[in-house]
Amino acid sequence: MTQTPGRLAGRLAVLPVWARAILAFGAGAVGALAQEPYGITPLVLASMVAGFALLPMVTTWQSAVRIGWFFGTGYFALCLTWIVEPFQVDAAQHGWMAPFALVLLSAGLALFWGAAFGLAKRLGPSRWWLAATWPLAEIGRAYVFTGFPWAMPPQALVNVVAGQGLAWVGPHGMMLALCLIAALLSRPIVMRFGVAIQSTLALISLAVLLVSPVAPQAAMTEHTIRIVQPNAAQHEKWDPQMIPVFVDRQVGFTAQPGDVDLILWPETALPYLVEHAQVVFDRIAEASSGKPVALGIQRRSEQGYFNSMVVLDEAGQVTQTYDKHHLVPFGEYMPFPSLFSKINVGGLADRVDGAFISGPGPQLLDMGSLGRALPLICYEAVFAHDVGGAAVRPDFLMQLTNDAWFGAFAGPQQHLAQARMRAIEQGLPLVRSANTGISAMIDPNGRITDQIPLDQAGFVDAALPRPLAPTLYSRTGDLPIIGFLVMATLLMAIKNTLLMAIKKRTVRTPFQD
Repeated sequence: MTQTPGRLAGRLAVLPVWARAILAFGAGAVGALAQEPYGITPLVLASMVAGFALLPMVTTWQSAVRIGWFFGTGYFALCLTWIVEPFQVDAAQHGWMAPFALVLLSAGLALFWGAAFGLAKRLGPSRWWLAATWPLAEIGRAYVFTGFPWAMPPQALVNVVAGQGLAWVGPHGMMLALCLIAALLSRPIVMRFGVAIQSTLALISLAVLLVSPVAPQAAMTEHTIRIVQPNAAQHEKWDPQMIPVFVDRQVGFTAQPGDVDLILWPETALPYLVEHAQVVFDRIAEASSGKPVALGIQRRSEQGYFNSMVVLDEAGQVTQTYDKHHLVPFGEYMPFPSLFSKINVGGLADRVDGAFISGPGPQLLDMGSLGRALPLICYEAVFAHDVGGAAVRPDFLMQLTNDAWFGAFAGPQQHLAQARMRAIEQGLPLVRSANTGISAMIDPNGRITDQIPLDQAGFVDAALPRPLAPTLYSRTGDLPIIGFLVMATLLMAIKNTLLMAIKKRTVRTPFQD
């Protein structure tokens, strides 16, 4: 017997185009409420179930593209409201771009989801196609045009037991898992026992989306890292009158008593170039009482300017340097610079002809008794495949960031959630110094052991957790999931083609025989 879900799908299918568009937009926006700062985790699955239920409402692949695009636009528009914040730092010059940035970024990212819905409908009537094409679209979003995988649906899982699956299959594997569950839950119930099956699956899914991680507390090393948070508002950070205030604040925090092994300052903690900063480096060395200090600063070479991290020894000398390699488009460099220069549009952090240049790639730093650290500067913690890109496994991850760009609401909290994802995926602790917050020590299960809240100046001496054994995902990366999805899609396409060919051969008229 056909139950309500089937009749409901039929009713939805006869809605006018504009009504279906509004419904899709709203269903996508509901999923955004699973992300920080809202954190209503079960809504990510509820929204995806709605996405799978929307697909049978349309009969052509073109209509499926539109449904998927509206769905994605609703999701990204609410997730990415923080994108307007960077344009308010210098509102007189950049403020007019803010609404365009939100609309264009949301609509642009939604094209990936529209393509997933359209391809799924083009390949066949079954909603199972979407369970393959949607994760493939998210893989594309992570890699195409240097990638922007911000607000992936699995990002909403870091607070619950389901998020621990990141250690096994990574973000794209978890996206596949969410899609498979959503596809099952969205199916019309055609037999009585189907009610029991779907109800059981729904209850299990709800449990893993509500229960906190059950792993034991992480073991700690004997090492302590002091995390410094100066709370320099972005509109004041480069103000000549405020620069001494923020530098003195960080030096003061560094000089506070305590038995620490490393002191960590945030991204661009000093508003000078490395070659002009030795006087300040000497002050830092004196304040640190011989402890190494890692901090963010810009540097210049013959090739251009770099957004960098340096490590200072007890004498204030630079012993190691890391240059950020995954730069922020429109922030640290302009894509298609000749095009944008013609319309007088520049980046938010312009540096000589509108761009920084990228470093050579992931690089380990030797932090002495603490072990080897993989440095990540701001945006680089968004990319799971970058964090797993080092030739040798580090002992811990070290992120320096300036989240003052992102405002004081959604942006910093979502960025912290992504840092927690990276810790789970690699089974490594992650120490994070953020200019205005949220600075934190994160254990290998993604749990925060110490933190400094948003918009608060201060420091915290946090014990460094021990790393776990290498996770499955840290060993395999994304290739197995990509290969599985591509092969599954090809095999389903071949099967569908063969079945259609057989059907055409068996449905023949007597005259053809």
